Amino acid sequence: MGRPDLNAMSLTELKQLQKDVTKAIDSYHERQKEEARAVLEAKARELGFSFAELAPGGSRRKSRTSSPARYRHPENPSLTWTGRGRRPNWVTSALAEGKKLEDLAI
Repeated sequence: MGRPDLNAMSLTELKQLQKDVTKAIDSYHERQKEEARAVLEAKARELGFSFAELAPGGSRRKSRTSSPARYRHPENPSLTWTGRGRRPNWVTSALAEGKKLEDLAI
């Protein structure tokens, strides 16, 4: 495959080329991972184990534990907030009305 003349390409063509290269790189990394996984699985079988026995949860992501709610809407108890992240609109409204965050605490 010949090298494309980048100077002769339009911006749209360059952006498409960039997307194609990024996709090709990602695909390459995935193929490399699959090849490595196959080699490791074969070696584990050769030794009388399964790959899962030797590396339990290797591909699993750890799940986050949810934080308990610390604040509750005074009129609608189903609306709660943990105190983390962006403040819900009902908390912002309550604070604008002059209430304190402690007034909303559970």
